[in-house]
Amino acid sequence: MSAGYLRRLRVDTVIGMLFANLIAWFIMLVGAVVLQAGGITTISSAAQAAAALRPLVNTFPNAGLLAEIIFAVGVVGVGLMSVPVLAGSSAYAIAETFGWREGLSRRFRQARGFYITIILGTVVGMTFNFLGINPIQALVATAVFNGLVAVPLIFVIIRVSARADVMGEFRTRFWSKLGLWITFVVMAAAAVTLLVSLWA
Repeated sequence: MSAGYLRRLRVDTVIGMLFANLIAWFIMLVGAVVLQAGGITTISSAAQAAAALRPLVNTFPNAGLLAEIIFAVGVVGVGLMSVPVLAGSSAYAIAETFGWREGLSRRFRQARGFYITIILGTVVGMTFNFLGINPIQALVATAVFNGLVAVPLIFVIIRVSARADVMGEFRTRFWSKLGLWITFVVMAAAAVTLLVSLWA
């Protein structure tokens, strides 16, 4: 792995995360402003989420239908982006864990376990639609779980990335370690605060 490759990878990661966080920030900001202005403080279903978009399109004819269309297009768009990424990333992780051949550049017969994992992940995700699980509650529960699991994962990354016997010349340096430790502390504090608020 060349230094040039890592440099390009770093630039790609920084730019990608910058725009991802910027978009997430504006989604939360606009959502909070619109929902608060509409007096909506609790959303427990997809129908309520679609209805919450009505203040944005009140000046348009057929505002209710337009809000539903916007919400549906958004959900389908997110699904088309997230399902392949989630199924693919889990397939890569499982294939590497068991030493299977992996890669979307390979044909099915060359990486059967990899592609079967993608298929099963997609099918399981689709199955949730028929189990009567509230999608809003599932999203919240998933976000909470990811936030809690991120804390020990960050700690493992800190320890492994600093080991010369594992990373060699690519082990983390001072500024990377500092950033990782700050992230770990912030995430740990947020996780503890969340747990305390749930138990209170």
